[in-house]
Amino acid sequence: MRQHLGHVALLSLTAALAVAWVSRAQDGQGVSDEQFVQKASAMDLAEINIGRVAAQNAADSRVKQYGQRMVDDHTKSSKDLLTIADKLGLRPATKMDAKHAEAFEKLGRLKGQEFDTAYMKHMVEDHEMAAMLFKQQAKSGKDGALKAFAEKTLPVIEEHLKQAKAIVGKAGGAKEGSTKEKQ
Repeated sequence: MRQHLGHVALLSLTAALAVAWVSRAQDGQGVSDEQFVQKASAMDLAEINIGRVAAQNAADSRVKQYGQRMVDDHTKSSKDLLTIADKLGLRPATKMDAKHAEAFEKLGRLKGQEFDTAYMKHMVEDHEMAAMLFKQQAKSGKDGALKAFAEKTLPVIEEHLKQAKAIVGKAGGAKEGSTKEKQ
């Protein structure tokens, strides 16, 4: 029961942050280039770290593969972003933000189908927020290299989101394991 309440709290926190980001984006209040670098680099760190947990703790092979893709794609994204940030003299995040650190801790305690469901729902919400951030940067960023990075990376984020939604939609949110999904 406590784990269930923890999932509810984690999902509520993530949803509240998504609403806040949407409101900000709709108000035309983007983030500065420096804030973008901080947020995007913190997200990359989170996706890499939590993806490693998924590769170990997931029951469903699709979730394990998705976790590994997060490690691979966000490692590449992080390297590209860090190269740009270094040239601009902007400091990237050196650790996950508090929200992602909390998710990392909670997800790290889960295993199997329970992990699969919580992780994939978290990935949907996280990639919805990331898509909003990258769209805003591509539209309103000041530095051309960061805008181009956001434009180039956005389709990858959108593909991650699409794939996460598909996994959540199949087998009732990745609850059935890999036996249900053999095509």
